[in-house]
Amino acid sequence: MSLPETLMKRLHEVPVGEPEWLSERRRAGASRFETVGFPTRREEEWKYTDMSRLSGLEFGQAEEGELDQARFDALKLDIDACRLVFVDGVFNAELSDAPSIEGVTVTPLSQALEGDQHAISERMEQLTGIEFSAFTALNTALTREGAVIDIGKGQALKTPIYLLFISRNNASPVMSHPRILVRCGGESEATLIEHYAGEQGAANLTNAVTEIEMSPASRLSHYKLQEASQSEYHVASLQVDQKRDTNFTSHNLNLGGAVVRNDLITDLNDENATVDLLGLFFGQDRQHIDNHTKVNHNAPRTYSNENYKGILDGRARGVFNGRVYIKRDAQQVLGYQNNANLLLSDRAEIDTKPELEIYADDVQCSHGTTTGQLDENAIFALRARGIDEQMARGLLTLAFANEVMERIRHGELTDRVERAVAGKLPDRFNLESLVEDTSL
Repeated sequence: MSLPETLMKRLHEVPVGEPEWLSERRRAGASRFETVGFPTRREEEWKYTDMSRLSGLEFGQAEEGELDQARFDALKLDIDACRLVFVDGVFNAELSDAPSIEGVTVTPLSQALEGDQHAISERMEQLTGIEFSAFTALNTALTREGAVIDIGKGQALKTPIYLLFISRNNASPVMSHPRILVRCGGESEATLIEHYAGEQGAANLTNAVTEIEMSPASRLSHYKLQEASQSEYHVASLQVDQKRDTNFTSHNLNLGGAVVRNDLITDLNDENATVDLLGLFFGQDRQHIDNHTKVNHNAPRTYSNENYKGILDGRARGVFNGRVYIKRDAQQVLGYQNNANLLLSDRAEIDTKPELEIYADDVQCSHGTTTGQLDENAIFALRARGIDEQMARGLLTLAFANEVMERIRHGELTDRVERAVAGKLPDRFNLESLVEDTSL
C-alpha cells in the first residue's frame, strides 16, 4: 500500500537530542508500519472498519498548541481536577492546572523524557507493542507528547486526574499520537479521565495509546469521553495489567468522530482481580464507531462484567466485538458480557460479535446481545400518561442509555453525557427544553 509522501518523510524524522533507545523504537515502529500500512477490511480484526482511506489523506503536525480561553471553556469539563491540556497533541502549560500532590506525579511525556530515562524506557511498550496493530506501530514511531502518571503506594486521590486533548479546526488537518503511561501503586485509589474534544469542522487524526499497570490491591476508575467532531478520525488503544485484588472500571463513552476505533484489553493476571467494562456509543448521520474489547482471565478466581450499549440513528454504523478468554487452569472465574443496541433509523447498522473462549471447566460465564427498536408497549404506556409520542420515544432512548450513565460517579460527566445524548436525538423527539446548546 502506498503511503502519503509527507507521512513517509515524517516516519524517518528523529527529534533532535532524544535518547537513542527512543530513536531505536521509533525506527522499529516506522519499519513495522511501512510493512503493514493502514488496515483494510481484508484483515479479520478490521473486517467491519476500513481505515485504508487514510492512506490517501495528508496530515500535517501541529507546531503550537494555542487556544483562546472561550473555546477552551466551551470544550473542557468543569471539574475540580489535576489537569493537563493538549491542543492538537501539543502540551499547553497555560491551560493546564496540575498542582503538586504528595505521592503522585502527573507529567507531560516530553518533560518526563528530560528526567529518568530508564524509568520511561522500562514502561513504554511494556503492555502495548508495535505488533499489536498498525496504529500502535504508528504511535510508537511518531509520538511526541502524552502523559506519565505515577500514583504512589497507598495514595487515595480525592480529585480526578484529567487529561484533555483538544482538536482544532485547522486550515489543514493534523495528526497527533498521544502516549499515556500510568502506574498505580499498591493499595492506591484514583480516577483518570481521558477527554478527547474537537471543534466543529475539525478533520484531524488522533491516534492514542494508553498503558496502565496496576499493583496489588489498587483501584482505578477510568473514563474515556470522546467528543471529536464528525469529520475526525479517532483511534485509541488501552491495555491494562491487573495484579492481585485490583479493581479496574472502564467507562468508554463515544459521542463523536467520523470514524472511531477503540481497542481495550485487560489482563487479569492474579487472583481476585476484577474488571467492569461499561460502554456507551451514539452515532448519527454517517458516523462509524467500532469498539473491540478483550478480557483475559489468566488466573483463577478473577471476575469480569461487561455492558456495552449502542444507539444509532441516520446511516450510522456501529461495531461491537467483545471477547472473554479464560486460560486453562483459571478456575472459579466469573465472566459476564452484554451488548444491547438501539436502532432509531431503518438505515442504521450494527455488527456485533460477543465471544467466549474457555479452556477451564469450573467457571460461570454468559454473554448476550440484542438489537432492536423502541418498545411500542412502553411508548403506549407513556402516552397514556399524557406524554406525546415523540417525546415518549426520546425519553425511552435516554432511559436505554441510563443503565450505563447511572454508573458514572461524577455529576459533571453525567450531565455532559446526558445532554450530549439528548442533544443528538432527532428534533422530532421534542427534547429541546431538556438540552442546552453547547455547540461552538
